[in-house]
Amino acid sequence: MSIGRFSSWCLLLLTLSSGCASSRPMIVSNPVFVPANSQHAAWERTVDALHDFHFPIARENRLDGVIETDYRVGSNVLEPWHGDSVGAYNRLESTLQSIRRKVRVDLTPVEGGYLVGVEAFKEQEDLLGVAENTAGAATFRKNTPLERDLNVVVGQSSPSGWISLGRDADLEQAILAEMQR
Repeated sequence: MSIGRFSSWCLLLLTLSSGCASSRPMIVSNPVFVPANSQHAAWERTVDALHDFHFPIARENRLDGVIETDYRVGSNVLEPWHGDSVGAYNRLESTLQSIRRKVRVDLTPVEGGYLVGVEAFKEQEDLLGVAENTAGAATFRKNTPLERDLNVVVGQSSPSGWISLGRDADLEQAILAEMQR
């Protein structure tokens, strides 16, 4: 495939994926005021907003007012239904490199509702060596007797490392805008 065709395909994919999931959200203050009569209502609204972005909840502490999610691998240009990669740049970055995100939400009670602060952290995968083992360990040799080792190592030779890329302001803004609706 020529470079011109590849560029055309990339441009087409970016154009198709540039719907509401990739548009830059309006600027919302962080933390945002959420009117609520009870902590339960504000809490459920926050959890619903995180679920809208497909983040699994890892830890909830209502006494401290903290919700933390597990890491979620960033969605690429072929997954426009996932909203965790906000904007065309983040979506393309998650397509070309392994990116994961994690969210922490703090709920602080104030008069008439709650202040909801969102922190989204982004990390990039850093492999120490070869990503996968070769097939050589799983093949049989003809000059040695057959060995019945059914526990052949398949997969990565060493665990992945992750490089912190700081906070993902676009994702924070998208979650806060969802909280205000």
